[in-house]
Amino acid sequence: MTFVQLIDCRTSRFDEMNRLMDRWVEQTKGKRTATHDIIGKDRSDSAHFIEIVEFPSYEDAMRNSNLPETDRIFQEMVALCDETPTFTDLDVVRDEQLNVLAARAFFGAMGKMAPERIGDHLTDDYVDHDPSYPQPVQGVAGVREQYAGWRAAFDFTFRIDDQMAQEDQVCTRWTWVARHKGEFLGIPATGQDVSMQGMTWQRFRDGRICESRWLYDRAGLLEQLGVLGQ
Repeated sequence: MTFVQLIDCRTSRFDEMNRLMDRWVEQTKGKRTATHDIIGKDRSDSAHFIEIVEFPSYEDAMRNSNLPETDRIFQEMVALCDETPTFTDLDVVRDEQLNVLAARAFFGAMGKMAPERIGDHLTDDYVDHDPSYPQPVQGVAGVREQYAGWRAAFDFTFRIDDQMAQEDQVCTRWTWVARHKGEFLGIPATGQDVSMQGMTWQRFRDGRICESRWLYDRAGLLEQLGVLGQ
């Protein structure tokens, strides 16, 4: 079970503490078991800081605490604090990566939702980078038209094969499965079942996608439709 430790402290010497943390990261390289570390400053009290440290488990946290480097750094950290820091130990019982869920909702809706609903997933200033188009598509209206064209040409769904998230970004590896039902790039409907694999990098703002970069095998799709490789 993922374990999180909250370290609540007050200090007027944060720059020194920041350098101390950099030294701890360097000294424990290859030894530490912490997987994520965030330090936040109280907006209403500039001397109040909370550090959030994530570990794969409580046992991993204890191994990290027992490192001699960690003990030395902790003693120096206490000396930089205005008062003794407090610790809160938490077992994580729910962990939702909200941008990942938003990306899943987007791909789950693609091919099913009407074109006028695509804006539900996008910011007004959305930018779409697709190698099939010479210039990025700007704004919801342009993407709506783009999506309507794909939907008119294919009955399709996306299967999510893998996802990775970092800060405000999500990368999704997917498989697209479709039936060619209408004209596509001048190719009349063939009724052919086709598929593609690809990846999409997306950036999020306030729960909506503000930018996407697509990578997929368009040549392979055209080959399946009988245009290439003959």
